[in-house]
Amino acid sequence: MPRRSRQLELALRPVFEWGGRRAGAGRKRGSHARDPHRRHEPLSGPHPVHVTLRVRRGVPSLRSARLVRGFERSLRQACDRGRFRVAHYSVQHDHVHLIVEAETARDLASGMKSIGARLARAVHRAFGRSGRVLADRYHRHVLRTPREARNAIAYVLCNARKHAQKAGRALQASLGRVDPASSGRWFTGWQRQLPSALDPPAVARARSWLLRTGWLRHGLVSLAEVPGARPR
Repeated sequence: MPRRSRQLELALRPVFEWGGRRAGAGRKRGSHARDPHRRHEPLSGPHPVHVTLRVRRGVPSLRSARLVRGFERSLRQACDRGRFRVAHYSVQHDHVHLIVEAETARDLASGMKSIGARLARAVHRAFGRSGRVLADRYHRHVLRTPREARNAIAYVLCNARKHAQKAGRALQASLGRVDPASSGRWFTGWQRQLPSALDPPAVARARSWLLRTGWLRHGLVSLAEVPGARPR
């Protein structure tokens, strides 16, 4: 009876093609730390959300007057999508703060996708560039109490003074004035009444109790307020 021969295995290095686990695979690290894939806070309609959008390194300052005006024109078309609304915003050098309302997490994701695309197009038009603009996914924080809502509103609308103080720049020029790269000129919660803005608002009227009246429990916002600064 013939004896069966044993098949030998050769220790060859596997050839990797598309897919599968391999060295160097996966998304490369970006210019900013990524927001990890973690379970987000549950979201329901009554709770507004503070959202931060960051841009990639190399993008010129977003506080260019041309960029801000272009972004505002685009926001007027997208600030109220029914189940998603932009209530407040401010544009900083490399990021944008927004306070939005969304009925569900899906509405928030859809609305922010639209806002991110509009910001990217505004950057391309203002600076004559192309390519990716946003650094990564947006960061969100759900506002659940009147104090949180009031602090978030002051933080967003007065954020330019916070960055000026952090950079050691003089604050005197901005005290008592509304940041022109924000929705502050349409805000009615300042301690001092301001003349009505001549241009139509680029934000929607808030519907949640927290953003309409709840935050007022902790006082109106001062035009000299610096977020995070200790009161003297």
